[in-house]
Formats: sequence, structure tokens, C-alpha cells
Amino acid sequence: MTVARETRVLRGIAYVVLATFLFVCMNTGIKLLRPHLPTVELIWARSLGHLLFVVGLFGPGHGGWRLFVTQKPGIQLARSLLLLASTSFFFIALGLVPLADATAVSFTSPFLVALLAGPMLGERVRLGQWLAIGAGFVGALIVIHPGGAGSNPYLVLVLGSSGCYAAYQVLTRRVGAYDRPETSVTYSALVGTLLLSLVVPFYWTTPASLVHWLLLLASGPLGGLGHYFVARALQWGPASVISPFHYVQLVGAAVMGYLAFGDAPSAWTWGGAAVIIASGLAIAWRETTRA
Repeated sequence: MTVARETRVLRGIAYVVLATFLFVCMNTGIKLLRPHLPTVELIWARSLGHLLFVVGLFGPGHGGWRLFVTQKPGIQLARSLLLLASTSFFFIALGLVPLADATAVSFTSPFLVALLAGPMLGERVRLGQWLAIGAGFVGALIVIHPGGAGSNPYLVLVLGSSGCYAAYQVLTRRVGAYDRPETSVTYSALVGTLLLSLVVPFYWTTPASLVHWLLLLASGPLGGLGHYFVARALQWGPASVISPFHYVQLVGAAVMGYLAFGDAPSAWTWGGAAVIIASGLAIAWRETTRA
């Protein structure tokens, strides 16, 4: 039976909201580890754990090696490199800026996705969607209030991460027409694991406590599941519609930043979050009520 378009879009939104919850948990753990372990080691553990987790989860049901069979190896390679670059920029930034600020700046990514979705995917972005996405972007700027007291120049690293992640999302949507989500989420971590495995022995630092080991080991599964849900979400709806719901991550980051690091969200944060969430809900409403 054919699934109604509005139901498909809502499923995609549910997947991406779940993914944001997993990403908040992962980022909190990484920020806790940043003062104790080298960044290269954290990125390597994130990539390796991601790869081992998805291969163990999906490999038995897909004939093992068939999980790596792709119709578009060039796109999959590009996706993996983009995710490695995005993760690297963001993990470095987490040691230099508050979690909520880094998350807020990362929300320029959906805006960039909308810019790329037209020329790269042929998707039509309607005026209402542009207005809602633009409002979400303004909400992120309210949180950051650039030029004001407490602005941080290292946020440019998060902008670099957002640009790489936007291109990654667009290519994920594009390759979804050819490869299964299980294959895409496996390739997401493949290049990063292979490249960093050559480098990490020179930077390795053994975690000093059981808590550090648990946080390090959890980063891969959390990231792997998160990106799997993103891949599933982009199969159910257009990238320009689904991507703004990453904004939900801002609320989780503000809460976890306060609980784990004592970074109390300011009025700027909550005001911007309100605008961001409203813009995402506006897109959902338009998609589910449009004839």
C-alpha cells in the first residue's frame, strides 16, 4: 500500500528528531573527554566504533560483504570524507566553545542544505519554506549574537563543520536512490576509520578511568545510529524539509551543557531556540496540510 506523502514526511521528521537526541549524547561525552584525550583519538574512536557497530548490526542480515556493495562508490567516498572533515572541525571546536553555542552555529547547515538541494537534487524550495528556514537561521544568530559580549572566534570551526555536513546530507539524499541506508551509514565511517588508524598510534593516550572508557566506546554507536536515522529520514522526505528539524538539538544541547558543564543558557539562547523550533514546526505544518 502506498504511504501518503504527509505520513512519509512525518516519519522522516521523527527519525531526524531521534537522531538529534543521539548526537547530543555523543557530543556531551566528547566534550567531557576533550581535556583528557587527544582530539585525533576521539575522532578515531568515533569513526571506528561507528563502523564496527553498524557492520555488527547490519552485516548478518545483508550477507556481510554485500553491505559494502555500492552502485555509486564515488559519492560514498565523498560522503565519508565530508563527514570526517565535519566531525574533525566540530570535535576541535567542542574544546573551545560552549556546547549550546557550537550546536547553535551548526544550525547554519540546514540553510546550506536548502541552497544546495536545488542545483544538486533538483528539489523545489517554496517561498514558505525559504521564509521558515531563514527564520530558523535568524534564530541561530540570536543565540550567538555575533559581535556581542562573549562572542568566540573559534565558532568559525563550527561553520566549517556545518558546510561539510550540509554537503554530506545532500549527497546522502542523492545516493539514497541507489544504495540502501545500511550501506550508506557503513560508508559514512569507512574512510575516517582507515585514515585515522594510520595516525592514531602516534597520539594514543590510554583513558585514565572506567568512565572515560565508557564515554569513548559509546561515541561510535551513538554516532552510527544517529547517522542511520538521518539516512532513513532523508529517504522519507525532501532534504529541504527534513533538515531544519536538526534544530531540536539546540534544546538538548542547552540542557546538557547546563547539567554537565554548568553553562546556564541565557535569554539569547532560549529566545533563539523559540524562533528555531517555530520555524521547524511551520515547515511541518505546511507539508502536512498542503493538498
